[in-house]
Amino acid sequence: MSHPNPLPVVVVAGLHEAERRQAVLEILETCKGTVVLHHDLTRAGERRVHRGIWDATGPLSDTHLPLTNDCPCCALREDLLPELLRIADSGTHRLAVVELWGGSDPHPLVEMIARGEVDGRCMHDAVMVTAVVTAVDPLRLIAQLSVSDELSEHHLHTGPDDERTLAEALAHQIEYANVLAVAHPRAAVGSPELQAGLAMLRQLHPTARCARLGTRALASYLPAGFDVGQAHDRVNPAMALLPQDADEAGVRTMVWERRAPLHPERLHEAMEQLVPAAQRSRGRFWLANRPDLMLAWDAAGANLAVEECGPWLAALPDAAWELYPPSRQAAAALDWDPLHGDRIQQLSFTAEGLDVDGITDLLDSCLLTEAEHAAGEPGWKALPDAFGYLLDPVS
Repeated sequence: MSHPNPLPVVVVAGLHEAERRQAVLEILETCKGTVVLHHDLTRAGERRVHRGIWDATGPLSDTHLPLTNDCPCCALREDLLPELLRIADSGTHRLAVVELWGGSDPHPLVEMIARGEVDGRCMHDAVMVTAVVTAVDPLRLIAQLSVSDELSEHHLHTGPDDERTLAEALAHQIEYANVLAVAHPRAAVGSPELQAGLAMLRQLHPTARCARLGTRALASYLPAGFDVGQAHDRVNPAMALLPQDADEAGVRTMVWERRAPLHPERLHEAMEQLVPAAQRSRGRFWLANRPDLMLAWDAAGANLAVEECGPWLAALPDAAWELYPPSRQAAAALDWDPLHGDRIQQLSFTAEGLDVDGITDLLDSCLLTEAEHAAGEPGWKALPDAFGYLLDPVS
């Protein structure tokens, strides 16, 4: 069955349960015909997931689901998509709100809804994600972006193998959403703590639309539409537009951009100082001994992930460029360096009280010296492979 008017779906994420639930209730109260679906993973350790469905009249369904392959995410995937299709086919509701579990990353779930299939039916024929909302308490934001606590320590993890931290989950939830539902506690209005938290949000995701909880304004931000492909590119390290330099309420963002290659050993030694220097840092970079490989830098709190994200286009024959999105080809061509092509160091750092000069000096000291640079790629590839344990793990 295809639908001339697909059912709009709003995904609401957030570690902060009270704010997330307030956002859901505000949508339910202001958007007629809304139905809410939520999978509670509190009892996942007992091999079951609780699924609740309700609308303005009250509960519609209250079910415990067995785990699939001991995987809460698998149970959610296998139950959520058929339920959304059922609601769309019934025609009884005008809007579906999917309230995610606390530590859930909205990115994979949104793509699953947009591109998934159920019994041969494509989800996009029946439902359409129109907004991704992350609800946030700005008074807790900076503190939680500064710690190394794992989600499991706070019972917010999505499965036994989920080793992400609070900071990592929170940063990714904020940066993927197109709407931020933000609490403004009356007692904290005008306080430095609230202003710093709001500044952190604006600098982590400058293009997000912010709706103040408690004003019933959130509903007006939902019909604008959500471009799943564009959101994918926006958080893809190979293509992401990083936050720009900013300074507000004691929170600063700096972008370090250089063309020269980084010395792998010196950068590795500097990581102990670079990672804790900011609540959030991310971007792309390249190492002298791996000149063909684009690397992603993704740090939140005290944790850093370094991952491969494909080759630099400069390392490919011209014919292979067609394998990559036109937007990436255009970006590479417009910012082409005669010596290094599209290879570039682009790292952004955001923190309260950020030491911009210190970070800049430290990163600059990790670049190849003139003598090292003059050795060319044969000399660069002989440098110590300090990142080998991360990029070439033993299987």
